[in-house]
Amino acid sequence: MTADRPAFATIPHDVEGTGLRRGLLEDLALKILYLHGETSLIQLAEIMCVSLGVVEEIFHFFRHEHLCEVKGITGGVHRIVATQEGRQRAAGLLSLNQYAGPAPVSLVDYTARVRAQSLQKCQIGPKEVEAAFEGLVLDDALRLRVGTAVVSGTSMFLYGPTGTGKTSIATRLPSIYPDMVWVPHAIEVESQIIAVYDPGVHQRNAALEPEDADRRWVLCSRPGVLTGGELTLEMFEVQYNAATRYSTAPAQMKANNGVLILDDFGRQRVSPQELLNRWMAVLERRVEFLTLPGGHKFEIPFDVLVVFSTNIAPLQLGDQAFVRRIPNKILVRHATEEQFREIFHREAASGTRKLKVVPEVLDYLVRHLRDDLKQPFTQCFPRDILDQIFWAAKYLHAKPEFTLELAEWACSNYFFVGVEKQG
Repeated sequence: MTADRPAFATIPHDVEGTGLRRGLLEDLALKILYLHGETSLIQLAEIMCVSLGVVEEIFHFFRHEHLCEVKGITGGVHRIVATQEGRQRAAGLLSLNQYAGPAPVSLVDYTARVRAQSLQKCQIGPKEVEAAFEGLVLDDALRLRVGTAVVSGTSMFLYGPTGTGKTSIATRLPSIYPDMVWVPHAIEVESQIIAVYDPGVHQRNAALEPEDADRRWVLCSRPGVLTGGELTLEMFEVQYNAATRYSTAPAQMKANNGVLILDDFGRQRVSPQELLNRWMAVLERRVEFLTLPGGHKFEIPFDVLVVFSTNIAPLQLGDQAFVRRIPNKILVRHATEEQFREIFHREAASGTRKLKVVPEVLDYLVRHLRDDLKQPFTQCFPRDILDQIFWAAKYLHAKPEFTLELAEWACSNYFFVGVEKQG
């Protein structure tokens, strides 16, 4: 096993090897056949992400039950279509559940796989942290704290004033991990299918997937799920879609073997106390109990690095009993003057800006922020002040420049001026 090619399950060549009920696979195949029309057995195997041997077993059952008919043979492989009886049965199945994608894996296999590729088995050191935070201006003490929290594989509070880069740090945490993990397209629980793989969350590395790997699994970078003010408790439950009549995995399940970020914690539609109560036992036991639409409860591993990012004092969000269960508490402070200057130079040189920074003007900007505006050296200020200069240049159809006048103007447009005198 290597970072590029972690241990994998080989593709099963018969129905028994899939770990699933034959009836579930037969129902899935019939729905796909109904929706796609005339299909070769190879095409059916590709859609279901199973071997030709599995599909041939299903095909023989379909023929015996008069659910399909052969329309021809191409390259020694049958092309089939659903019969009238097959279409009627498929329509009934689709009225109950419209899932017609890759075959799921069993809950037993999913549980074993998540535990085998646990975060806490990953080797992390300063080199990985340095690479992940390339481009960010962070001191060594902060890197050490973050690296220690990642190695713990548990949870952390990133707290401190707004604009100090907490979200930038949090969203880079998944890239610290140098390895990849296997994520299932879907899992089966009590004959119900829950879709897990989400292209919006999981970054697939298809070129590194071995040819003989079980195609029901997708090789991905370790996932990172970001939630913000839109977060509700319902997002942590199995997501049943009444229109499609099947379920998708909740946020923490999609984040398994990766990172779950609760950004702007304390500003969600649900109270922080309710959210903290939801996580208290889970963080301690490292297992999660989910509920299917019919009420059946099932257990999955909870192998997630949970990141609470907030500009609210942590003790205003929860009591000591909960805070104790979050072992890593990392304060992200305002930048020093030296760091502020470095951030400004990097922002000015980044992307399409390529703006020349005049040292005398930057000196003036630093003094103006500190002495006149009484502002701390917040990490987001260089980007935001430069944005003002570039937006004004675009409006005036002029070349962006970093002058004393423009620096002062950008600050006047960005910061509130005289608010305390308005009553």
